[in-house]
Amino acid sequence: MSSLDTTTEINMKLIVSGLLVFFCIIFFVDLQPGSPEVTYTAAIAFLMAFWWVTEALPIGITSFLPIILFPVLGILDGKDISDAYINYVIFLFIGGFVMALAMEKWSLHKRIALKILSVVGGSPFRIMLGFMLASSFLSMWMSNTATAMMMLPIAFSVTTALEEVYGEGKISSFAAGLLLSIAHACSIGGIATLVGTPPNLSFLRIFEIIYPGAPEISFGQWIMFAFPITLMIFMFSLFLLYLTYRPKGNIEALEASFFKDKYKALGDVTPEQKRVFVLFVCLALLWVFRSNLNLGFLTIPGWSTLFKNPKFLNDGTVAIFVAMLLFIVPSSKKKEALVDWKIMVKLPWHIVFLFGGGFALAKGFMDSGLSSYVGGLLGATKGMSAMNLVGTLTALMSVLTEFTSNTATTEMLLPIVSSLATEIEVNPLLIMIPVTLAASMAFMLPIATPPNAIVFGTGKLKMIQMIKTGIIIDIFATIVIVLMTLFWGTVVFDIDPSVFPDWAVSTVKDMQH
Repeated sequence: MSSLDTTTEINMKLIVSGLLVFFCIIFFVDLQPGSPEVTYTAAIAFLMAFWWVTEALPIGITSFLPIILFPVLGILDGKDISDAYINYVIFLFIGGFVMALAMEKWSLHKRIALKILSVVGGSPFRIMLGFMLASSFLSMWMSNTATAMMMLPIAFSVTTALEEVYGEGKISSFAAGLLLSIAHACSIGGIATLVGTPPNLSFLRIFEIIYPGAPEISFGQWIMFAFPITLMIFMFSLFLLYLTYRPKGNIEALEASFFKDKYKALGDVTPEQKRVFVLFVCLALLWVFRSNLNLGFLTIPGWSTLFKNPKFLNDGTVAIFVAMLLFIVPSSKKKEALVDWKIMVKLPWHIVFLFGGGFALAKGFMDSGLSSYVGGLLGATKGMSAMNLVGTLTALMSVLTEFTSNTATTEMLLPIVSSLATEIEVNPLLIMIPVTLAASMAFMLPIATPPNAIVFGTGKLKMIQMIKTGIIIDIFATIVIVLMTLFWGTVVFDIDPSVFPDWAVSTVKDMQH
């Protein structure tokens, strides 16, 4: 039997297993007598989680289950649940990804990476710093997976050059550390912006669905909160990885010309690269300065206040505007634009549908009453201090995301976490934000994130190497996220840990009615 046949057989067994448990919950469980929709929603949530985690079906296809099952089981109208699949967060993701694809098409991402490396220098420490800077910066704006893939060949060229000069024995440990530094930096950089990693976007929309009256969380607010966290975890990871995997014995730095020569080999900066870079900078600035930025001692007014209805403009509006400019601004070749429609084929549509499925499930949690039911079960945490509560939930997500898809896990847990916040009357942001950040902090296992899998797939890393440093970074990242949420996040997002906000109270009243 071929491996393809074996995989198909395993997937069929997983599909059937999921359906069996789904029907058992439907027919033999009654979570809340008199409200069968609570049980039905739990059954759908289980089936989606099981198929998402096992990938028995493609995750994009599994994400369509709410469109079928919510109407069939009488939980939600088909029209209402379909509306959950398309919103400004989806357009924020699409617009941001079109920019990333434009950078990739014209090799701008490679030019940025080599420029950083040529400036930073050629000693082993500086090389690792350069790779982490390039990887984390690019991951703030484009796919973590694409960044890791792009950085790999550059890393191989560096380690090959070092091996030729100093021998493989002295460099093998450093080469492993360099690969890990790329994977970790991709995850660390991704949390700094709303578009850097899918869980951030999932949080943004799920929070809006559950608490429609809550104040908007802007791109600028998020980066002001998350960037210091990125910086701290970045520095800790850099020093830990270097001390653990530094070259054996003393080796001299690569000549300063090494990266400069590679940069020169790219040729002159092309008109297309200049134009894409200008649009990229415009996109970042428009995102960051769209709404008012409150720095505590100073408030910077957002450009959206120049318009009649500032609230009508959101980050999705900005993303699509700049993406459209990419289709309009001409390149210097054959009278065509910087990008054309063919680039849309490269969009990860399975992630778009995964977002939609998560948003639909969040709506089902709310409208069916399952959120309230789960929140009631978790009411025992009411006596916990804010520190213990946030720490426990953040650590739980950090462990879970090592074994499961971070986006799917985020979309499953956030509605539950929000119901817990409602039940114990804690500001939902206080626990939803750190749980979201923890979803991207998976450094221990190859299966945890695509960048981890990519660098492990090179065959130059052992599992124990990944676990040895990964578990320490996991613990450090969890501590930093918890402390920064409690002491900095409360300032940026105007959170009073002792007060249950009015916008959350109104949501509770709407649910009760």
